[in-house]
Amino acid sequence: MIENIIINGLIHSGVYALLAVGFSLVFGVARIINLAHTAFYMLAAYLIFTFTSSFGLNLPLSVILSVVAVTIIGLLSYKLLIDPVREHETTVLIVTIALAIIIQEVMLNRYGGQAGGIPSLVSGYTEILGVKVTNQHLLTFGVALIVLLGTWALLLKTKVGIGVRSAAQDREVANLMGINVARIGMITMAVAVALAAIAGALVAPLFALQPHMWMHPLVMVLAIVVLGGLGSIKGSFVGAFILGFAETSVVFAIPEGSFLKGAVALSIMLVVILIRPQGLFGVAFEEER
Repeated sequence: MIENIIINGLIHSGVYALLAVGFSLVFGVARIINLAHTAFYMLAAYLIFTFTSSFGLNLPLSVILSVVAVTIIGLLSYKLLIDPVREHETTVLIVTIALAIIIQEVMLNRYGGQAGGIPSLVSGYTEILGVKVTNQHLLTFGVALIVLLGTWALLLKTKVGIGVRSAAQDREVANLMGINVARIGMITMAVAVALAAIAGALVAPLFALQPHMWMHPLVMVLAIVVLGGLGSIKGSFVGAFILGFAETSVVFAIPEGSFLKGAVALSIMLVVILIRPQGLFGVAFEEER
């Protein structure tokens, strides 16, 4: 059981980390709570299914086209729907949840309650610590890890990353220092949506597609970023692994109570918030950032 929890927890947490880091990036730079974030994750999975089943494209090309298409759709959504009302937090929440529901209803109308499955990119399995793990699951974790390391390198080692971190710390000062904050916001949104699309592409061969598959990840992402500290990339990464392993542990320890996995993960978040309201790596006051 321990080996199963470790291996599956790593895979599960890697996908959550992709979603949570992207969500935190957008909040940190633009101060936007994007409730449509995981809807892009769902859209990417459906686009892969569309490209393979309707257009007959091979799976690797479908994955690339899906990530690119979802990133473009995310940027257009940000520019046309979110940016004009960005200063009004409540309006942003309404707009983004409406966008998520629109995407859901379009998929529901086009494919019904459940679409067919997507074939795996790789077949077979590998035995690790006595546990048989499918190569598709290993690929999922490997790609998630590489993408997360690439995002870390982008933020710490490039001029764009310096701009993103500067805008996240103080938008006004960054603007006065000559950083194009609006451009940085667009770049951040592109990176965040691309991360969500990659997460969707990774899980598409693992689960049956259905139009509501974005809802549970959204709840978990919100819990992760609150647990880690709003706007904290490190916090989102650590929080994703804490709650990802919590869910996996419940599933393997008490299979008949696996429906409680979300409740257990959220309970951990609530306990931490009661002890440390700003989260694990958050700051006590907004003006300190």
